[in-house]
Amino acid sequence: MNEITDFLNSNIKALRTTDSVADAQDLFAEYPFSHFPVLENGVYIGCAGSEDTELMDIEKTMGDMRYSFERFFVRDTTLWLDVLEVFAKNETNLVPVLNENNTYVGYYEITDIIKFFDQTPFLKEEGGILVVEKGITEYSMSEVAQIVESNNGRLLGAFISEATSQRVQITVKISLGGLSEIIQTFRRYNYEIITEHQEDAYLNTLKDRSDYLDKYLNI
Repeated sequence: MNEITDFLNSNIKALRTTDSVADAQDLFAEYPFSHFPVLENGVYIGCAGSEDTELMDIEKTMGDMRYSFERFFVRDTTLWLDVLEVFAKNETNLVPVLNENNTYVGYYEITDIIKFFDQTPFLKEEGGILVVEKGITEYSMSEVAQIVESNNGRLLGAFISEATSQRVQITVKISLGGLSEIIQTFRRYNYEIITEHQEDAYLNTLKDRSDYLDKYLNI
């Protein structure tokens, strides 16, 4: 399986604050990006939005519209699920990538990240889905893994799918086999079983009904 950084893209150079708005409009006309990074003296200062750029005077520079820039980004060490969250929260199809020294190194496109997501065992391999809930100060991911593996299950993935100040829900994907025993053990450890789904139907439903993924998968 690829690493997420294999999808790091730098084919198109970032805009600069000295570039004209007309240059940016040409870029957005040629490529289906919702945003594109802007650098000032080589330093990332934010993303210009295609809609904002379209409304600007073509004789102005990108520096003149810095007030409208959005300042989201990820690191080149950011995990793929967190990268996907940044895409969703900012309703964008492109996210700039900075290294540990805050140097701009390129960008991710949503279509590439979805391809990466599709390659993960969480989606690719057959299994059962459990959503369990427990007090936010009482759960641990190591305990979740131990419950699955002590019942001869194979943990394919787990993430926090919902959280409040009091409770946390964890979505767990488990290789098929022994699911009822795993559920019973979760209950013994005082986890509430919110829902259980055999096979990959639950994940397919999540994908099919996600307005965000539907919007960008076909770009």
